[in-house]
Amino acid sequence: MAVIVIAVAIVLIAGPLMLALAGLFRSSREQAPSAPAPTWDRSLTITSALLYTLAFNLTFFIQELFLVLPKALTPGLQPTLFHNNHKWIGQHPLASLFQGTGALATVLAALICMALLRHARGTKLRLFLMWMAYCGLFMALPQVVIGALSAGSDVGMAMDYLQLGQWAKTASAFAALVAMPLAAMWLARPLLGLADQPARIATPRSRTRFMFQVATLPVIVGTALVIPFRVPREALEVVLLPVLVAWIGVVWMQAGAWRLHGIDARGTGAGSTRWLLLAVVALLLVFQLVLRPGIEFF
Repeated sequence: MAVIVIAVAIVLIAGPLMLALAGLFRSSREQAPSAPAPTWDRSLTITSALLYTLAFNLTFFIQELFLVLPKALTPGLQPTLFHNNHKWIGQHPLASLFQGTGALATVLAALICMALLRHARGTKLRLFLMWMAYCGLFMALPQVVIGALSAGSDVGMAMDYLQLGQWAKTASAFAALVAMPLAAMWLARPLLGLADQPARIATPRSRTRFMFQVATLPVIVGTALVIPFRVPREALEVVLLPVLVAWIGVVWMQAGAWRLHGIDARGTGAGSTRWLLLAVVALLLVFQLVLRPGIEFF
């Protein structure tokens, strides 16, 4: 268990810190740019924040829905779906296994979005698919690590049902930890590709700056916007999950943006954010007015 905790500290703190310091050293050696940096595309930042908010909540809904559906099809189990949780009445041996189906569903959703991203056109659609892939992966991968440490967690219960020993759990945790920076850096490339002009991503310093504008700041804002979707619940549950999902991927994207090169600037501009804001408000109303009282699947 201690070795997993050490590995978590390396992946979440030490690794990105060392990568960021290497980028800072590299940037300090750059020659001063001959032209001023392009102006901040604030519309893109706002669009990214709103799309992250939508993606996070839709992904969380997918997770809870697919925790409920297998139980609803199992004799003796009567589940209820809420906006930020689920519960069930009854007992069945498969209930423990089905605690892992939510994480599996978000990973599958992420892989589908990653496949669609290769052929997507338009800044808004590409951003939405990227954030759906991001949330699907980074909502599930930490659960594998937590499952290896805690038998009472959702994935931990599924691991125990599958009779995984401690070695298998540790190997699963390490695989998830290795996948985190790899997934983050894979998604960082199409995020940088949203630049609408080559100058935004021409140098290590400019790529670091653009990553902050298109990903890091929007995720910080989006995480704050996610909180109303999760209330009411214990404060730790309300805040911890959104912050964890935000940190573990974006910290690698921000730290490693400087070293990504050979990316074409294919952004078309974000355009108006009015409809995205209305979509966020509409989803919040659905969560709080329809899902919060609970929907019974029996």
